[in-house]
Amino acid sequence: MDKECFINEFLDFTKSLKSYVSDQCDNWSIKGFIDIHKNIFTISNDTKIVSKILEIHIFPVIEKFANSIDFDVVLADCQNYYPDISFVYRKNPKIKYAIDIKTTYRKTSDLCNGFTLGSHGEYFRNRTSKKNIQYPYGEYNGHFCLGIIYTRNNEVNEMSFSSIDNLDKITSVIKDIDCFFVEKWKIANDISGSGNTANIGSITKINDIMNGRGIFVKYGEEIFDDYWINYGKITITDKNGKIKKITKLKEFLEYRGIK
Repeated sequence: MDKECFINEFLDFTKSLKSYVSDQCDNWSIKGFIDIHKNIFTISNDTKIVSKILEIHIFPVIEKFANSIDFDVVLADCQNYYPDISFVYRKNPKIKYAIDIKTTYRKTSDLCNGFTLGSHGEYFRNRTSKKNIQYPYGEYNGHFCLGIIYTRNNEVNEMSFSSIDNLDKITSVIKDIDCFFVEKWKIANDISGSGNTANIGSITKINDIMNGRGIFVKYGEEIFDDYWINYGKITITDKNGKIKKITKLKEFLEYRGIK
């Protein structure tokens, strides 16, 4: 299956995700966790907890979708490996697509908290490397983000529990869930996504994320690759005569002679 066809299939699937993870009032359909006494305990709206449960929640439908288009789902062998999921075409296993699942919350109606888009370290620079990656980066026909943006419900009491008989009265910890599927380079920023670690950061404007309008889109994927392979490695002399590393797209484009 070629890349364009794969994208179209996945976009159709993504449209159905919202109704799968949400109830009729646009609240998360997950209410908490249950014990053998049929008590439901409210989960925390901590981002790490919500992200992990969301991943578990949507995995069965991802697997079902993959099967419907004749792909195998290969999970990362280790927790810190890229990507979260590899789609491998059954008819031709050389055709692979990298899918990273990303979840984040709204900070305002227009902005979200942002997320990381994988490392720009060894496996990104050396496209045949097997370090911290399921298959070498160069073996993938495309690199994508399957993302979820949600609103936190701060009214939820994290210590509460209730009987399963009151299920419909339990408030979900998140709501207003939107899903997107986009090539990761199209939503990349030009700054690192997590402090000192070698991770690519995302843009944070929600509408731009949903529509794949990152800062590299007008220049293309080759410039994205070139920039992040060389991030912090090229030095220039600023107007004050000081030597500095290039960590901004504008400086990089000037260095490459691109207007």
